[in-house]
Amino acid sequence: MLDNIVGLMLMVSLLVGFGFPKEFAVGAMVPGTALGVMIGDLVFFFLAFRLAKQTGRSDVTAMPLGLDTPSTFGYTLFILGPSYLQGINALGLAPIDAAHRTWYIGIWCIVMSGVIKLALAPMTEWIRRVVPRAGLLGSLAAIALVLISFIPLTDILGHPLPGILALVIVLTTLIARVPLPGRTPGTLGALIIAGGVYYAICAVGGFGYEFPVTPTVQWMPTKWLEAWQFQWIGAFADAVPYLPIALPFAIGTVVGGIDCTESAAAAGDHYDTRTVIGVEAIATLLAGLSGGVIQTTPYIGHPAYKAMGGRAAYTLGTALLVGSAGLIGYFALLESWIPKPVVMPILVFVGLEITAQSFLATPRRHYAAVALACLPALAVLAMNIPGRMFGDGALMGAGIGPDSLANDDLRASIKTLTMLSSGFILTSLLWAWMLAAAIDRKLKMASVVLFAATLLTLFGVMHSPLPGNQLFLPYGPESWGDIVIDADNRPHVFEFAAGYAIAAVFFFTWSFYPGTYQINHLTNEH
Repeated sequence: MLDNIVGLMLMVSLLVGFGFPKEFAVGAMVPGTALGVMIGDLVFFFLAFRLAKQTGRSDVTAMPLGLDTPSTFGYTLFILGPSYLQGINALGLAPIDAAHRTWYIGIWCIVMSGVIKLALAPMTEWIRRVVPRAGLLGSLAAIALVLISFIPLTDILGHPLPGILALVIVLTTLIARVPLPGRTPGTLGALIIAGGVYYAICAVGGFGYEFPVTPTVQWMPTKWLEAWQFQWIGAFADAVPYLPIALPFAIGTVVGGIDCTESAAAAGDHYDTRTVIGVEAIATLLAGLSGGVIQTTPYIGHPAYKAMGGRAAYTLGTALLVGSAGLIGYFALLESWIPKPVVMPILVFVGLEITAQSFLATPRRHYAAVALACLPALAVLAMNIPGRMFGDGALMGAGIGPDSLANDDLRASIKTLTMLSSGFILTSLLWAWMLAAAIDRKLKMASVVLFAATLLTLFGVMHSPLPGNQLFLPYGPESWGDIVIDADNRPHVFEFAAGYAIAAVFFFTWSFYPGTYQINHLTNEH
């Protein structure tokens, strides 16, 4: 329950950081997003009862489902936030019009993610065979470690006294497995203990701590129902540049859903993988059609819930709390009165857990490939503060941007980091896939992956130098306008693409060398 509430809080707070209207996010985006969680958890609740009836067992534990944390960061930081700023700065839209445009783009991304997941549900085993786990899970590990675990530290350590206390409680209970008195769940314990400290300091006064102002609640919000008028259909062209960012998240949740289903089977609860992925897909699709902007996914942790005595009621409780919070409107009260430093450690735990699971589920010989997948995400982290600085209204109003820097080396470094961070999820996946294939001596496959990277780079799906990770054509007549890459950026794009292309040819040629397939015994074992 708290994990999902924190996910909704995170989405809203990150959007507000871009200047997005908070009331719009709460009234239009939160209800549909929460509805997706409610639908998915209700179905998993009934699937648990069906499995119990089929097996005659009384200890069946339901599959957990909730908001996908990597998507919460990825969609907000790389789709919703940038598209809102693009509407304000590049298109000159009023804030409310830019918010509607952003909402429509988010709806398209979630609807398409649901469609992709529904299409992939019958092919889950084929995906696992074709793409190594180092590629699929490595890109998730990159998001988890670099973004999910790191970025919340600014909220946690912004109020270090309750923040550190909550972080210690969450990590000690959930990772070290040291129980709190009375078997109190770690997240609840952190909320009670560290939250009490937070409000005690508020009562004393000073130190930058203040009691929150109770917001005006939009009871029974209706804004989200406008999604069923399908005005967002006309925003497809605006959404296209962002789909390459969104769809890898969808594929990642499919793989994660497969792993979670296998984890449940290992604990004794055998659910059909295709059914689990299908439920996830339908929940995501209905969330998008209802104005939601974050996808749902099965959660890691089924064996832990089972060991704690969880059966089916916890998914029912999650469905009712999260769904009612968004649809009735009291989420605004939770968002205001739950101190962020006290609950943000949940995200640190989630990030560490996803990272650990990514390594555990990957063959040891592919560990370096998982680590390689994290490097493009580091470029995102490195560009986080400079990107926000150059996007500040005061600097933009003064005409100050990366291109106005006097230091040529610094300007070139920022350009390189911008291109590395653009489409980093696909970059992480392909880099890890390439290295995993090379480790397994599949150099022709590595060549194919690098050739794919060449094509994706030529159209800006990866390494786009344009604002908002825009797609483009490498060549075209001037009458096509901005859809064709400009002459200043074309050399940078072509050099990236040439690097991948030459490496692909080199790998293909190298694959014919006889010694390529003499795999070392230690490589196989370790």
